[in-house]
Amino acid sequence: MKVEIWAEVTCPWCGLGSHRVDRAVERFEHSDEVEVVHHPFPLGDSLPTDRTISVRELLLRKYGMSGAQAEAATGQIETQAAAEGLIPYRVLDNVVGNTDLAHEFLAHASAQGKNREAWDTVFRTYFGKAEPVFTLDDLLRLPDELGLDHDLTRRALTERRYRTQVQEDARRARRLGATGAPFTVVDGRYGVPGAQNSDALLDLLRTAWDESHPVTLTPAGDAPACGPDGCAAPTRP
Repeated sequence: MKVEIWAEVTCPWCGLGSHRVDRAVERFEHSDEVEVVHHPFPLGDSLPTDRTISVRELLLRKYGMSGAQAEAATGQIETQAAAEGLIPYRVLDNVVGNTDLAHEFLAHASAQGKNREAWDTVFRTYFGKAEPVFTLDDLLRLPDELGLDHDLTRRALTERRYRTQVQEDARRARRLGATGAPFTVVDGRYGVPGAQNSDALLDLLRTAWDESHPVTLTPAGDAPACGPDGCAAPTRP
């Protein structure tokens, strides 16, 4: 069974949502038969490619949030992340920038069989260490950690080999009903918007599994059983 997650690398709910999916899968009775795959859903294409801005500045410019409002809004996310074991999880004291190249790096890593490892690494670098993941130099710090060929990664990014793939991945999410990130699809049938808690995700995994693995009753003769009208013993010849 496949679980697909569309995410933006600088979206704090995406990092937390990915963590919650992992926890739900760990608790799932058939976890060894679940494949989790991350996909790009860039939301920062309007941001400049040549510089970053602080999260505080973005919240003020885009939503008109004062310093106190920004601290309250992001503090809720940081508190929830900490309660679920993501420590540190830096949201407010971070920077944002154009993430197109980061998504192309993730697509390249995925093509090399490193999908989950690469997404985990980028989330950990950005939210755990508050390090930027936007420029070529930023991203070329990561191949060694993932066991990727450094020169091949540089060529893939400088030639923009995965730009079209990233765009098509995002279009597919929109066709499935995504209007924001994270957006999770379970077994190709259930679309879940937002960072749902792990209990809700676990219930959904069980529902999808039961629907795709129905129980077939096999006649087994006149065996004793209990029903609504009581317990009956099998008749004896």
